[in-house]
Amino acid sequence: MLLGVDTGGTFTDFVLFEGGRLRVHKVLSTPEAPERAILQGVRELGIEGELAGALRMVHGSTVATNAVLEGKGVRTAFITNRGLGDLLTIGRQARRELYNLQPAPVVPPVPAELCLETGGRLGADGSVVEPLNAEELARLREELERQRPEAVAINLLFSFLDERFERAIEAAVPAGIFISRSSAVLPEYKEYERGIATWLNAWVGPLVEGYLSRLEAGLPGATVSVMQSSGNTIEASLAGRQAVQMLLSGPAGGLSAAKAVGTLAGREQLLTFDMGGTSTDVALIDGELQLTSEGRIGPWPVSVPMVDMHTIGAGGGSIARLDAGGLLQVGPESAGAAPGPACYGRGGSEPTVTDANLVLGRLLPEAFLGGGMRLDLAAAERAVGGIADGLRLGLHEAAAGIIRIANEHMARALRVMSVQRGVDPRQMTLLSFGGAGGLHVCALAEALGMHQAMVPVHAGVLSALGMLTAPRGRQLSRTRQGLLAGMTAAEIEAELAQLRVDGERSLTQEDVKPGEITLRPSLDLRYRGQSYTLTVSWQGNCAASAEAFHLAHQERYGHRLDLPVELVNLRLQLQGPQPLLPLFQLETAEAAGPSVFAALYGIDDAVPVWAREQLAPGQVLEGPALVTETVSTTWLAPGWHCLVDPYGNLILELRADSVYASSL
Repeated sequence: MLLGVDTGGTFTDFVLFEGGRLRVHKVLSTPEAPERAILQGVRELGIEGELAGALRMVHGSTVATNAVLEGKGVRTAFITNRGLGDLLTIGRQARRELYNLQPAPVVPPVPAELCLETGGRLGADGSVVEPLNAEELARLREELERQRPEAVAINLLFSFLDERFERAIEAAVPAGIFISRSSAVLPEYKEYERGIATWLNAWVGPLVEGYLSRLEAGLPGATVSVMQSSGNTIEASLAGRQAVQMLLSGPAGGLSAAKAVGTLAGREQLLTFDMGGTSTDVALIDGELQLTSEGRIGPWPVSVPMVDMHTIGAGGGSIARLDAGGLLQVGPESAGAAPGPACYGRGGSEPTVTDANLVLGRLLPEAFLGGGMRLDLAAAERAVGGIADGLRLGLHEAAAGIIRIANEHMARALRVMSVQRGVDPRQMTLLSFGGAGGLHVCALAEALGMHQAMVPVHAGVLSALGMLTAPRGRQLSRTRQGLLAGMTAAEIEAELAQLRVDGERSLTQEDVKPGEITLRPSLDLRYRGQSYTLTVSWQGNCAASAEAFHLAHQERYGHRLDLPVELVNLRLQLQGPQPLLPLFQLETAEAAGPSVFAALYGIDDAVPVWAREQLAPGQVLEGPALVTETVSTTWLAPGWHCLVDPYGNLILELRADSVYASSL
């Protein structure tokens, strides 16, 4: 049995592949102890006793992400070279508000008393500037015993050239303390970014380890893996030591599945948006998942490889309110899983995007979660009514305003990932998933001038499905600076070969055979004098790689320079076999009619409501219409029609003669 699990801010999603068929399930998340919701869902799926021993579970975890965003890491000491104790506090001296002359003080990531300085300093050429002796190691150990931190982050200058001093400090740390050293977490230049990654790994590592151990204890005999931010999986027993690699764990699963279903549908140029209960994640897929080493989580740079996406606080649970000037605002605050939107009937009273969709008729109270959870329309009307009164509008006009503002937030995020990067979204397909995505897909496509969209099968739990499609893998890197023209291909191949040895050694611990591993080497390049890099595939020789960089720079920035190209980092992606997407073509059947008709605000006639599981391959639906399923609802706006493809995906297209703009 294969089980994919995605722990979200509002719901925890399950996709179980057993006996040649898929089962989907949802339970409300338990943010204070995420494993409780997972174990509850496993029980409700009937996986108990001996059956649990036959289970292989891959899941996306929000434990590391939430701990970082909420500032709830463990007590962590930061060990660095003499004179650099303020490294993480000073950072890049970047202001959040450039022209604010009296900015609010920012709490340092590590308190001053926990910033410990020592010797063991290297120069930029790897030479020893200041040695590390036994007396200093003993002093460090005594200080750690006095301070009693739960974790230690070790970040010495140029340790990516020689890790011996960091290893010596690691050996001196008292037993029982979680240890994170920069030469293992991120062996790259830029001491601040490397230090932040190392500190984040230590700060949340014990929390991740504790969570994973409790989860494995609740599933005796099961094989548990975790999705990493890069879109590859790692065994749970190894994941705790690499907590910083899990900061985009869940969203990476959604992109993995989006790529797979897009390939099935013959659409490999995708603009994706994953709208859940708490947030919306936007990304671009052009054949392969796009990775970045310049991501951010909250205020912190995260330089480990992760899927390249833009996240905003706009979801089904986003709260609508009137600001001090009487203007309507939506998000980023969310009602979450507890109490949730007012219509959930769990004590929530503030109006949300979900409440607005219910008031407009786009959600059917009796069809939510396949009838497993009835929505309270009266509660939604009371909540949205408060906004209507404040704006002196009718109930439905206020609900429409909430949806319009939420859509604009998401459209802006989609432009960040496309238009602002020189990509024309009109040539792409907008792929929508997440529990709330299908309700907004038509309006967002029109906002970007797009004529094609796709709501994949199992869209409401696509991130959980993606857990089953992700291969085991590693993303390794190493700094190697110098002008590319002054290097030989043999030198670069030798460095990549060492990364390959390290990666294969790690993957064989998860029973991946070396002959099954796919290698994708790449280089971080820049023009001499630049601070930032572009990552291009290693072409096998230096001249071809330099030309690939010139072309990438031309595409991204609109020009190329007649300057030498400098190598900064080498990267190697190692992946095990790609699991097959467990989707099957639908059986040919006679097209069924709509299940019911529903009255929607702004539409003169009652619109047909189609049950997605009863749609036949090749069937065409004309908007306006609603398509309901257990885990989501799709609003097919006027002017749009959709084709049901052989796998059950909904392929949406804006009719050429349409003059309707679904601005809602």
